[in-house]
Amino acid sequence: MLVVTWILTTSAASLLLSASSILAAPSEEPHLYSRQNRPGIGAGPATATDGSTIVENQVVINGLNMRFKVSAPTTELVSTVGVKNGTLGVNILFHGDGGTSFFDFPNQGVKGGLMGVALLSPDPGLRWGGSGVAHSAAVNQFITTELPKIVNFDKSKIFMEGISGGAIMLSGHTIPTFGASLGVKGVIMGCGGTAPQVQVQGDISSIRIHWQTTVNELASLKQTIPRGVAAYSQIATNAGFSAAQVNQLQTADGSPNGGHCAFDTRGFVSGVQLLTDNFASILAGQGTLNGVSVNKVRTSLEFVWINVYLHHMVGRSRGR
Repeated sequence: MLVVTWILTTSAASLLLSASSILAAPSEEPHLYSRQNRPGIGAGPATATDGSTIVENQVVINGLNMRFKVSAPTTELVSTVGVKNGTLGVNILFHGDGGTSFFDFPNQGVKGGLMGVALLSPDPGLRWGGSGVAHSAAVNQFITTELPKIVNFDKSKIFMEGISGGAIMLSGHTIPTFGASLGVKGVIMGCGGTAPQVQVQGDISSIRIHWQTTVNELASLKQTIPRGVAAYSQIATNAGFSAAQVNQLQTADGSPNGGHCAFDTRGFVSGVQLLTDNFASILAGQGTLNGVSVNKVRTSLEFVWINVYLHHMVGRSRGR
């Protein structure tokens, strides 16, 4: 099982968690949209690849412009059928720095019983988490008060997917603060992540989490992702889950032989699409990403762990 390559001794893991957090600012997205060149609301397709309707608009929450896309069958849209009990869940996507995955909308349509939702960061540079507390609070309010006005969905089936900087915000702020109250069932942290940066609110120990990275990940993320894995694993352990149960509940893979978010070994956009297409199967199974070229030599996350540990120890010996 690939998750085994993340295991580190308890003493080493505690050292990692005590090290100061390094919140990366990933910058390898193909399109870094600015205020001047970002597509306008409604400029994209109105119909998803599976025929679902795409609703795009924005609302103001706590003074923040929260632009969104929702992809749903017309039978689930409140504007068409009114408010009713929804049967489908949602997969809410948080893009990386620059907003590429919001505009591409890789989770559009209904996949695995989950309707695609994407949120655009209100930050001028389209970066999630720079104001992690404020951004997460706005996300929480959007899900609880605004999304039900747009689409009927099963509130017991809320899933999330973070890409790069989006994964950093999810793992650092959103899940620790609102994962329990929202009842989030599962999350994929794609090419990003960190340990919680705020006090954990409620019980998030049973959330299904998968961490996906690559052999040639950004150097900064090779430090923060393992810290996130260790922190969330410890949360589950402290809640009474056995090691075997934690390995089922929380999985990680760093085997694709590609660069940042290039899970298909080819590129950012196609890699994110592959991850999103496999979202349901990854969370339902053992956390394996199908359709990738796997580096057979064990040079992925096992060595990421070691490198972070050594980096921390070298830093201590140098008085840093």
